[in-house]
Amino acid sequence: MVIICTLLTLYFWVLLLRVISSWFPISPQGTASTVVGFLYVVTDPVLVPLRRILPPVRMGAVGLDLSPLVAFFGIVFLQRLICG
Repeated sequence: MVIICTLLTLYFWVLLLRVISSWFPISPQGTASTVVGFLYVVTDPVLVPLRRILPPVRMGAVGLDLSPLVAFFGIVFLQRLICG
């Protein structure tokens, strides 16, 4: 049980890092690109299906992706359910 709780917490932070990294331009070369690539590989299996279900919310000419928010709520729900 402790392992699952730890993994959920770790995934929460990885997802948060992905969201934050999406706000900044990343050079295609270098360590930052490798780290961001890893974040995308780890989080895409959860976010891509959510994006299929939940399209971006249009705010003028910009689309707001709500899939990370739904994933955050899902992680917190699972943490409360499993970890107490």
